[in-house]
Amino acid sequence: MKTKAAALKYDASKDSAPRVTAKGEGKTAQKILEIAKENDIPIKQDENLIELLSNVELDHEVPPEMYKAIAEVFSFIYKHTK
Repeated sequence: MKTKAAALKYDASKDSAPRVTAKGEGKTAQKILEIAKENDIPIKQDENLIELLSNVELDHEVPPEMYKAIAEVFSFIYKHTK
């Protein structure tokens, strides 16, 4: 199975929901993960969520039905960066 990855960004001052800022599989996914590691960004593995995120267009907000899962990702990141 190919490695898949996605990057999210949330700016509460201008976004109503997190946006998918990068996504890919194979070499692209490896590059996303490499950049995250270089910048000390926590990486959360979730096979079901990455399948859903792969269907979201780049620079688009995640749909409301994904909010709960995305909130768990941001909670994970918050816990691992404080």
